Amino acid sequence: MKYTVQDGFPYYIELLGNSNYRQLFSSQENFALLESISEEQASYRYAAGKWNIKQIVGHITDHERIMTYRALRFSRKDITQLPGYDQNLFVENSRFDELSLRQLITDFKNVRAATNSFIGSLSELQLNLKGVAWKYELTVEEFLKATIGHEIHHIDIIKDRYLNN
Repeated sequence: MKYTVQDGFPYYIELLGNSNYRQLFSSQENFALLESISEEQASYRYAAGKWNIKQIVGHITDHERIMTYRALRFSRKDITQLPGYDQNLFVENSRFDELSLRQLITDFKNVRAATNSFIGSLSELQLNLKGVAWKYELTVEEFLKATIGHEIHHIDIIKDRYLNN
């Protein structure tokens, strides 16, 4: 791979390879994996200071909300440069640990349904509009690709570090 996770959006986009991002957003595969995880497994941390699975699911959901909001603004020709966000602050100030994994998955599915509705409403022109968030200028379509790539990254971590112990 050309990029690493420290590169942010380009890394997440690269994770897609030749996959169709619209199909990935419509896939139920990752939801099925998450639904197969027990509450006990969902609270597991593979190392001190690492998030548990519930926190990862909440983080993926928050990230999708933020990225879709960015894509919405740029698809409407809003050229305001948008700041990054502190993912650790978001997780630390959430209730992810108090909620059941089922509740978190339901919230994630609701956000995904809204994302898919939004994607379906975009024209080719809108998909090609650009905006700047954090330090990257991307098209709306690239923001969407980075969003699903971010999910792929975290699902791979769940598989490798949480479910293979």
